[in-house]
Amino acid sequence: MGNTENNLMKSFSGESQASQKYKEFAIKAEQEGYPQVAKLFRASSKSETIHAANQLRILKGINSTKDNLKSAIEGETYEYTNMYPKFIDESKLEDKKNAEYVFKAAMTTEEDHALYYKEALKYIEMNKDIPEKEYYVCTICGYTSENGAPDKCPICRAISQKFIKIE
Repeated sequence: MGNTENNLMKSFSGESQASQKYKEFAIKAEQEGYPQVAKLFRASSKSETIHAANQLRILKGINSTKDNLKSAIEGETYEYTNMYPKFIDESKLEDKKNAEYVFKAAMTTEEDHALYYKEALKYIEMNKDIPEKEYYVCTICGYTSENGAPDKCPICRAISQKFIKIE
């Protein structure tokens, strides 16, 4: 990989992180009573998202849905089998319980995502879309549920009202 490709990968990562960070900054600004600062953060977040998308396109990181599903399965599988177990072990050694909890929640959810993607890939290989479903995400830990919010989140025990429906 040449310097330009390396730079595109670095900038894609940075722009993606900035987008998410600014979304969270906007929420905090709203909570503190600064709606115009929140709007500025949301505008910047959207801009950073566009930058990241443009860089990903140049990197040819967006492919067919079939290939995108395979990529997603690979990424999610790596996260729940390698990355998060290592992070959990390290957080235990350092007695960082909050980090350990967050890593465990993410690891569990990533495994579910991989399963959802594998199911979708089976349908795509038959040239079909997946059956209609509704997805709900826990706003506390990120757990993703199909066809309804559970009474309590199986990861963090949040009540069903803490789930948002994804449109």
